[in-house]
Amino acid sequence: MTIQIKRPEIEALIKQRLSSGAFESIEDVLSDALEIQREQEAWLQENKDEINAKVERGLAQLERGEGASGDEVSKRLTAKRAAWLRDHPES
Repeated sequence: MTIQIKRPEIEALIKQRLSSGAFESIEDVLSDALEIQREQEAWLQENKDEINAKVERGLAQLERGEGASGDEVSKRLTAKRAAWLRDHPES
């Protein structure tokens, strides 16, 4: 099988992964990426009911007017990120 990469950003990512030394070939890079994708799909399938329940709960909260504004959510996320970075200075 021959695979042609037409997007330069994808080719650059593959080259970057190869130059990291973690992979010996393009096939290894693609195999790893596909395995991760398979694991993500399996996790989503296993957790589908729980995810759907949370979405439904969130939608019901919004319908009751219990939602937060975009600005409020942004502020919360910014504060959480700052706290995380403070607690993980090596990252």
